[in-house]
Amino acid sequence: MGPIGLHGGGEYLAGDEPFLRLLLDAAAPPAEERARACGGPADDPRPGAIRIAIVPAAAARQRPEVAGAHGVAAFRAIAAARDRDVRAEVVPVVDRASAADPRLAAALAGADLIHLPGGDPDLVVAILDDTLAWRSMLAARARGAVIAGASAGAMALGEWTWTQAGGRPGLGIVRGLAVAPHFEGVAAARWRAERAALGRHDLGILGLDERTGVLSQPGAAGGGAAGGSAAWRVAGQGTATWIGPHGAEPLVAGDGATIELRGSALASA
Repeated sequence: MGPIGLHGGGEYLAGDEPFLRLLLDAAAPPAEERARACGGPADDPRPGAIRIAIVPAAAARQRPEVAGAHGVAAFRAIAAARDRDVRAEVVPVVDRASAADPRLAAALAGADLIHLPGGDPDLVVAILDDTLAWRSMLAARARGAVIAGASAGAMALGEWTWTQAGGRPGLGIVRGLAVAPHFEGVAAARWRAERAALGRHDLGILGLDERTGVLSQPGAAGGGAAGGSAAWRVAGQGTATWIGPHGAEPLVAGDGATIELRGSALASA
């Protein structure tokens, strides 16, 4: 299973380079393995390039093409600085119809890094849940690809997400947590109160500052077992704060550190 990236927002902006580099480096091994396994399509002149798919589902009510273009430009710039070959493209899954498009699904299934930028928290789950596009993303992860989300994109990947209409189940690729983006300066007590209002004291809250993210590490617990634990590498200019379930004291970690999210686990499928 490929790693999962969760990010606090401000994606693609100046200062976010450390996390983008971490994602790109994590996507290189699956790209190399894919090239060894099949060499890419017969007409592909760059079979070993890292294939990056930007999916602007959360921006569907605004200008998803702009959000996607910003992601393509940011990853191309990071790749050029690291002398890596990439094929970055926008995969415009922005409604249920496009989430059922076989052509777009094929682009997702063949990606080495799938990135969900921010926008409206309710849209990602509403658009992707139980669709061909989401199943294709999971198939990509099953062969080692990275799936990452920023702000609303990160929120949707958790077990639970907050929306303007209230809380709702997320896509659940990371179980036992909800993501709280744009976390800097926010009191942990506020999120504990939100959790109490949901009646979900078993749910951990991962607070992520802007331009800061975490990437799951090899050996992180899988299967979503209760009481599990997953280890995550922090990258960025801010901090990651873990407000564990059942009243545990918050853990705070900064760039380069590894933070263990007790009570969370990566989904195995």
